[in-house]
Amino acid sequence: MKKIKLLVASLTISLMASVFVGCGNKSANGAYEGQADGKHGAIKVQVQVDNNNIKDIKVIETNENEVLSEPVFTKLKNTMVCNNSSNVDAISGSTETSKGYINAVQDALKKAGVKIEGNKKYSVEHMKEEKTEQEYDVVVIGSGGAGFGAALEAKNAGSSVVILEKMPSIGGNTLISGAEMNAPNNWVQKKLGINDSIEKYYEDTVKGGDNKGVPNMIKELANNAENAAEWLKDFVNVEFIEDQLFQFGGHSVKRALIPKGHTGEEMMTKYKLKADEMQIPVKLETEVTDLIVEDGRVTGVKAKNTAGQDLTFKAKNGVIIATGGFGSNVEMRKKYNPEYDEKYMTTDTPGTTGDGIVMAEKAGAKLMNMEYIQTYPICNPKTGVISLVADSRFDGAILVNQEGNRFVEELQRRDVISKAILNQTNKCGYVLWNDDIENISKTINTHKDEYAMLEKQGLLHKADTLEDAAKFFNIDESQLKKTVEKVNTFAKNGKDEDFNHRGKLVSLEKGPYYIEKAVPSIHHTMGGIVIDEKSRVLDVNNKVIPGLYAAGEVTGVIHGTNRLGGNAITDITVFGRVAGESASNKE
Repeated sequence: MKKIKLLVASLTISLMASVFVGCGNKSANGAYEGQADGKHGAIKVQVQVDNNNIKDIKVIETNENEVLSEPVFTKLKNTMVCNNSSNVDAISGSTETSKGYINAVQDALKKAGVKIEGNKKYSVEHMKEEKTEQEYDVVVIGSGGAGFGAALEAKNAGSSVVILEKMPSIGGNTLISGAEMNAPNNWVQKKLGINDSIEKYYEDTVKGGDNKGVPNMIKELANNAENAAEWLKDFVNVEFIEDQLFQFGGHSVKRALIPKGHTGEEMMTKYKLKADEMQIPVKLETEVTDLIVEDGRVTGVKAKNTAGQDLTFKAKNGVIIATGGFGSNVEMRKKYNPEYDEKYMTTDTPGTTGDGIVMAEKAGAKLMNMEYIQTYPICNPKTGVISLVADSRFDGAILVNQEGNRFVEELQRRDVISKAILNQTNKCGYVLWNDDIENISKTINTHKDEYAMLEKQGLLHKADTLEDAAKFFNIDESQLKKTVEKVNTFAKNGKDEDFNHRGKLVSLEKGPYYIEKAVPSIHHTMGGIVIDEKSRVLDVNNKVIPGLYAAGEVTGVIHGTNRLGGNAITDITVFGRVAGESASNKE
């Protein structure tokens, strides 16, 4: 495993742990291995102990997200070694990874025979103090795809830029997403012989949002999607799979480019490398609290950091809000749509709390479509996390209920599938596929860590026969067989007579089979700040607020009632770039 350098100090939250390294009856010396489960599977560490003292900790195996785990594998280690204790606080935003790391170290210490005692808990050290007043041409709030895209383009335009991020690591929802990107007429479509057009993509997106998006903004999205994808590939150096595309629900053709690894880690890693190359500072654990408005123009922001400082960042040209939506803010969800209360888990990162929307509205910004909140239909019933293994659905996997029946077209819109699942027995559904589909989608091979975790949680089962698949989840066996027989006939004839599947059904005649339990979880908030074609924020009278720009999920103009899969990355890339260019030109 490559060495991970320290990014920043970390925010902390309480974690129940009780190991304190002290002197026992016998001195422990040597290297001891420990293991515990993190968010994405086992974390294995090697702890070097010298006379009962922790001298070093090395991570020797992990499937954790490299970007999110960076503060864990550096700051927690430093705190443990410095205080000779594994009784430390977790890193905010990486709680499950923190727990796994801490528990793995404790497991190693236990094997070393180090005496367990004491209740004192140690917090990770705070970040260093910095200059309280700073000035840049452009200030970007948020370090997801929209924020980095805006910062890179502003820098390209000759502006001095800073990115401010309240969390201890970069990435936001972009990082934890599948990061597939819709782009009509893209290079993979041409390679695979898929006919598409800007007009067709525009129509799909308008229809997918029930005509509640702003038409001229959707045209901007469609017209610039291909160029934005090329920019990611050629300038940011994001690696996309060259022989595979996804057709998400609501799209008329396959047009979603797939990044290497099928997650946003590829995209955010390359964004950070490019930002470092261009010398764009990224200030983590720096929470923006207010926009500074002078004579009707936004001229900067006020912020706080974990060193306890009140900071001012002046923006000579403009401030760009790229803080994402409010999927993790239950109170804000209930304010705009009471349906989406505490009963729903969320796929979003903890930092997705609507801060940018609140700040912009306070500065006079107009909001729209705030009541439209999307659930992703196929999520982990225990954690709410989106299932990427179940992306097999885009290549022929079917959805069945407890009674063994299909109940919805598998490539329907996310909101339609989610509502259909919630209307089934136990408010859940089951994704069923076989090796023939897996050989097309490759989701299990790509997401081995998630697959192993789902198996361990009893939420995914590999079965040699349909009888075994049905028995594992107590599904009606005879009816499941009848359903599969019909699907096999539909696949052979090329026509789904039950649900008019818009893609291609695949025969499920041969095993082995994979079956996964799933529930809907809050995924995207369509509403937000109103912007124009230049990403300028508009006020309640549809007038431009000078000096204020926005891009990404924080805006509310594109997706209407429902965001089609693969459109978020297109949105954040297209309008993130526009925001960076516009802010640099003071438009």
